[in-house]
Order: sequence, then C-alpha cells, then structure tokens
Amino acid sequence: MSAAEDEPVVDAEIVEESKDLTTAPPVVPAGDYTEAGVPTFDYVRDRIENRVATGIGTQELAGATPEGKSVEDQFEARKKAGQDRLEAIRRAMRDK
Repeated sequence: MSAAEDEPVVDAEIVEESKDLTTAPPVVPAGDYTEAGVPTFDYVRDRIENRVATGIGTQELAGATPEGKSVEDQFEARKKAGQDRLEAIRRAMRDK
C-alpha cells in the first residue's frame, strides 16, 4: 500500500439529511389489487386454484392417488421389461 492510501480523507463533503420524506406510492400490478391495496376476487381465486392444482399434482407424483399409482406401476413394468430384454440380449451374445 502506498502512503496516500493510508491517509484519511480530509476533504469530504458533509451532506445534511433531508427532512422531506415523501415517498411515491408502491407500484401494484394492474388487475391484481385495488387502489386501496386490497387484492381482487379474481386474483385470490387464481391463487387458490394454483395451490389446489399444485397439491393435486404433488399427490399424483407421489403415487398417493390411483392415477399416480397407475403411472408408477406402468413405469415399473416398463423398466422390468427393459431389464428382461437386456438380459436376453446379453445371454444371446454369450451363446454365440
């Protein structure tokens, strides 16, 4: 480090704090909230529907519903058939 970097700054300007603390109103997305900041009925309904759909999708992926279980069973059957076919090919290759 040079000597100039070690010296304190002595020519700094003091800035007085402003007493005017008016702020601009927050920007709200069009259609989601009223001017008073209350969410609209459509916005609330969409949020609830999204949460319900997410919950249903999560249950299906976890296999908690018959539809999800069916998909899981199909995947396992396909995986087993693939492993069986691969083993048959390997046996055929060894026999030659």
